[in-house]
Amino acid sequence: MKKDEYFFTYPDFNNIREIILDAINKFPKNRAFILKDKEGNHHNKTFEDFFVDIKNLSTGLFNLGLKNKRIAIVGANSYMWALSYVSILMGNMVAVPLDKGLEEGELEDSLIRSEADAIIFDEKHLEVINKIKENGKTNLKFYITNGENSEFINFESLKNDGAKLLEEGNKEFDNVEVDSDKMSVLLFTSGTTSKSKAVMLSQRNIASNIVSMHATEDFRETDVNLAFLPFHHTFGSTALLVLLSSGAASAFPDGLRYVAQNLKEYKVTFFVGVPLLIESIYKKVEKEIEKQGKTKIINIARKVTNVLDKCGIHVKRKIFKPIIDNLGGDLRMIISGAASLDKNVAKFFNEIGIKTIQGYGLTETSPVVCAENCKYIKYGSVGFPMKNVTVEIADKDDKGIGELRVKGPNVMLGYYKNEEATNAVLKDGWYYTGDYGYIDPEGFIFITGRKKNMIVLKNGKKIFPEELEELVNKIDLVKESMVFGMPKGDDLVVSVKVQYDEEVVKEKYSNMSMEEIKHIIWEKIKEVNKTLPTYKYVKNMLLTKDDFIKTTTAKIKRFEEFDKIMASQKA
Repeated sequence: MKKDEYFFTYPDFNNIREIILDAINKFPKNRAFILKDKEGNHHNKTFEDFFVDIKNLSTGLFNLGLKNKRIAIVGANSYMWALSYVSILMGNMVAVPLDKGLEEGELEDSLIRSEADAIIFDEKHLEVINKIKENGKTNLKFYITNGENSEFINFESLKNDGAKLLEEGNKEFDNVEVDSDKMSVLLFTSGTTSKSKAVMLSQRNIASNIVSMHATEDFRETDVNLAFLPFHHTFGSTALLVLLSSGAASAFPDGLRYVAQNLKEYKVTFFVGVPLLIESIYKKVEKEIEKQGKTKIINIARKVTNVLDKCGIHVKRKIFKPIIDNLGGDLRMIISGAASLDKNVAKFFNEIGIKTIQGYGLTETSPVVCAENCKYIKYGSVGFPMKNVTVEIADKDDKGIGELRVKGPNVMLGYYKNEEATNAVLKDGWYYTGDYGYIDPEGFIFITGRKKNMIVLKNGKKIFPEELEELVNKIDLVKESMVFGMPKGDDLVVSVKVQYDEEVVKEKYSNMSMEEIKHIIWEKIKEVNKTLPTYKYVKNMLLTKDDFIKTTTAKIKRFEEFDKIMASQKA
């Protein structure tokens, strides 16, 4: 059963231009962005200010001859990035967001494949973009940067050029008509460039997702968002647009080391994050509670306030104020995306008065398919389908598990210049996600694992690595893990690579050797095995202190890690 009791109303929009103009009309004096200069001083950009910048930049881009052209953006989350993205979309051009972490060859390949006509990039990319320009392999005609380089167009100067044209009566921006159904965003899926696909999204795709997110979640114009998720990631850029359409403000983090400081500094009420970040925050809170010897009393208080909540007495934020104060004091909601969040972490934050909800989506679905909200939460699930999205389970097994398929206005146009890959996932109006899961009797969706990650044993038994990793990662000495099938003859041995937690080793096991640490972890994994069917037993373990190879949204690049493991076994 699909949940029908959406408790927020939000009008329909066809494209991003309509959504942003609506926000500017509703919230002209609200802060759209909180910016920090090199001296650490804050400066606000109101929605009025933002709109002036949008018109100036769009007009400047038009003047370069970039109407209807493709413009790549690469760099860290910043006001320049956000302004560029929105200006491109409101000007009916095509945005090509690129991962700032790509190596020179990968970045160049993405620019070639996307056929971008121009690129906007931050000063950290000056050197690599200069090399790409010298190579002369791309279609780029214009290079725009906030860095100092006389060969490139200066970002601020381009805005100023646009402002002068507007003063002279230029009406090009005002006269733009957005084609809501054409390709407006070209996004590369995570992974190495050789394996990634270029996803074509229309403005209607993204606008429909923004509308359904507003129908599902409690966004407020008083919110302050800390923009953690990279904007080149579709969840990051769509979340940016959702917050703008809410009349809320966005600020930019100084880095993971400064999370606590930034939460307090900007009085952050809301953020979208990956599980690794959220679980890291939780571990620090948990450690502080243990240090103060308050674990037992906090757990009792959580049970009591849960009972009071059911009676209509909402005192969680008062009772747990000291904990919330350590998280800045204003944090009220966290949305977790990109991977599965530990259910105990979500439960903890919800029980101290910080709404923590999970969603599920893909680049190909603009991105959100389903989500919990403040009324409907079931730990371990990823919620229920968005208002305008249909989700079904295809080819169910005897346990009701099968591949999730999705239908709705948020489903992509297809993969750019890759008809074979498009036809493999788009069938009869359905997008086949490649993720396996099930829907419970109440309509909540549970993800069990990725089809491509599934370990299939010789006897036909199927194992989802994600299920085992969730259990292994609960071991205190384990920072992170990756379960895989180690080839042995004509079969596979269920194996795990474990990154041990150096901090925990120093605190609790500092007098032990690495062999002893390995033995302790292995014994705990054997305890995990006892809770599983025999065919799922982990029978082999590799130990490392090194980080896994990851995407910029902190997902392990499994195939690269597997190749690394196999190479080390041969060495």
